Amino acid sequence: MKPARAALVCIASALPFLSACAPIVLGGAALTGMVASDRRTSGSQLEDQGIEMRASARLREQLPERNHINTNSYNRRLLLTGEVPTEAQRQQAERIAQGVENVAQVYNELAVMPNSGISNRSSDTLVTTRVKSALVDAKDLYANSVVVTTERSVVYLMGRVTQRESARIVDIAATTKGVFKVVNLMEIISEEEKARSLPQPPAPAKTAFTPDPNAVSKPMPPAVPYNAPVQRDTQAPAPVETRPVAPAY
Repeated sequence: MKPARAALVCIASALPFLSACAPIVLGGAALTGMVASDRRTSGSQLEDQGIEMRASARLREQLPERNHINTNSYNRRLLLTGEVPTEAQRQQAERIAQGVENVAQVYNELAVMPNSGISNRSSDTLVTTRVKSALVDAKDLYANSVVVTTERSVVYLMGRVTQRESARIVDIAATTKGVFKVVNLMEIISEEEKARSLPQPPAPAKTAFTPDPNAVSKPMPPAVPYNAPVQRDTQAPAPVETRPVAPAY
C-alpha cells in the first residue's frame, strides 16, 4: 500500500471519534508535498483560516444553539454545510456569513432538518478519506489543490484547478464508494497560472561525474499513463452539480 494512502486508511480507524469535517493530518514527506501543492498564497491561506474562525464565532453568537453548522473557506469563498431547524435560521446564517470581513462569496448548503448524528458524521469523514485517498493515488493530480468536504454523503469540492483537473477530480469523487452527490465549487485557472503556482524545485548541485565503465544499463520501467485510472470500488457515478464561482478579487 502506498505510504500516503496507508496513512489515510490508518486514520479511518479513528473515525467514530471524529466529526464530519475534522481535518486529516498526514506526517512526514506526504504532508510536506501536499502543503507545497496548495495553489493559494500563504496570505490567502491565513485569510481563509481567519474567515472560518470569524464566521463560526458569529454564527454561534447570533444563532440559537439548536443547529449544526460547518464553515469552510477557500480563496475567500465561504461554504456553509450542516443543519438548521428552520428556513429563517438558514437565511439568517447566510446573512451573517456575508457580513464577515473579506468574504467574496457564500455557498449556503445548509439543510432545514434535525442535526445529523455521530454515525452520520463518522460516515461522512470516511467518505472524505476515500475521496482524498483516491486523489493521492492519481498520478496526474496534486491532491492538495482541492479541499474535500462531505455532509450527509454529499461531497463538496473547492480549489483552484485547470479544466482538465476539474473533470478528473469530479470523476474520481463521483465514482467513490459512499458518495451520494458531488457539488463542484472549484475555480478554473489556466495551465499557465497553474505552472506559476507550482513550487520550483531546488537547483541541482554541480558535481563532477565520471561514468563507470563496468556499470550495467538497466531498462527503464514502463511510464505511467497520464490519465491512469484510480483503483476504486465500482459503482454508478454520483450526480454532479457545478455552481458558479464569483471572482475573489
